[in-house]
Amino acid sequence: MAPSQYTHGHHESVLRSHTWRTMENSAAYLVPHLRAGLDVLDVGCGPGTITLDLAERVRPGRVMGLDPSQDVIATARGHADDRGDTTTELTTGDVYALAFADDSFDVVHAHQVLQHLADPVAALREMARVTRPGGLVAARDADYAAMCWWPLVPGLDRWLEVYEAVARSNDAEPDAGRRLLGWSQQAGLADVTPSASVWCYATPAERDWWGSLWADRITRSDLATQAVDRGLSDADELAELGRAWREWAAAPDGWFTVVHGEILARV
Repeated sequence: MAPSQYTHGHHESVLRSHTWRTMENSAAYLVPHLRAGLDVLDVGCGPGTITLDLAERVRPGRVMGLDPSQDVIATARGHADDRGDTTTELTTGDVYALAFADDSFDVVHAHQVLQHLADPVAALREMARVTRPGGLVAARDADYAAMCWWPLVPGLDRWLEVYEAVARSNDAEPDAGRRLLGWSQQAGLADVTPSASVWCYATPAERDWWGSLWADRITRSDLATQAVDRGLSDADELAELGRAWREWAAAPDGWFTVVHGEILARV
């Protein structure tokens, strides 16, 4: 199966967000199930911050981070070097055709990956294939339509419309969080524990960080290029949406919540 086009691309504003992610803020639902000696595959590992956290928790178990982008894997290797991690394996690969034998890992994890795929069910089946009997497939994805914010800056409503339109033009599903349970059932995973968690940005520093990265992303990343090229927006409107994000970030009572769905599927 051909890889899906990644809606966000790898602009600095995207990696700024991805590099912030840790086990604690992005995979807490999985933490109680980790122990030393487990072998873990992190699919769609991006810059590797979660992957390296996983490695710290399961060492001396084998940990491999997999991403389709060679440039992002190079960034992940830099983060591994910064931490003095010489054992975590980081390489490129395709979630639809994992280059591993059946039953290779105790945990196969994907964070914010399934929402970007044209066939998330096929990806879950492939993740389950390489998971050992009794092991776990773990996935967490945002649900864009469930995001909420205050104050009600009108431009953010339009930002959401543009984002969802671009994502769906890539045959992706931005409201993935609510669909994870159904997708896992379609993939033949019967023993599934669903849950939900949130990111909340409300302090001045959090608002500045979140608002600034989205102001840059909607105007300068691949998301912006795709929106214009496909006639879903134009440069003037995207500039307005960037200003709307900065207006939200400057509000002293600004508050933004990202809702996520999660699944733990026992194979």
